[in-house]
Amino acid sequence: MLASHVATAIYPGSFDPLTNGHLSIIHRGLTMFDHLIVAVLNNPRKQAMFTVEERKQFIRDAFPDARVEVDAFQGLLVHYTRRKGVHLILRGLRAVSDFEYEFQLANMNRKLDPDFETVFMMTGQDSFYISSQLVREVASLGGDVAELVPPNVFRALRVKFPNKNGG
Repeated sequence: MLASHVATAIYPGSFDPLTNGHLSIIHRGLTMFDHLIVAVLNNPRKQAMFTVEERKQFIRDAFPDARVEVDAFQGLLVHYTRRKGVHLILRGLRAVSDFEYEFQLANMNRKLDPDFETVFMMTGQDSFYISSQLVREVASLGGDVAELVPPNVFRALRVKFPNKNGG
């Protein structure tokens, strides 16, 4: 009898804030993998709009699936993957410029850990233009981002920017 193999991948990112593009990658990733660890990057050198705990909760609330584990990490991704015992990374690509950066990152990670593998997934056509940075900027300037983020994130953005019409 063959031993069953559960394919697990880590989907790392800042998720500041979580967008519908991220949710699309999670949803589609679960068609390829049995289990996804969505790992929120805690980068103390960057000023995040939402805390790590808030970002983790946004993911849990927007995607309550037992096959999705939400975690956080700090430092090098390869160190985190070793601690988790998972060496398969899922990354979303929006444009050619994303690929160039992600290609460099994937090769550096493989240099640091020869077992490290990266799977690239193209973002869906309905969310290729969405980035967390753009959502933050549009929301802060009063633009309507309701169709770009899950409802729980939209509500949190309205709290962050209470005097803005759409954000």
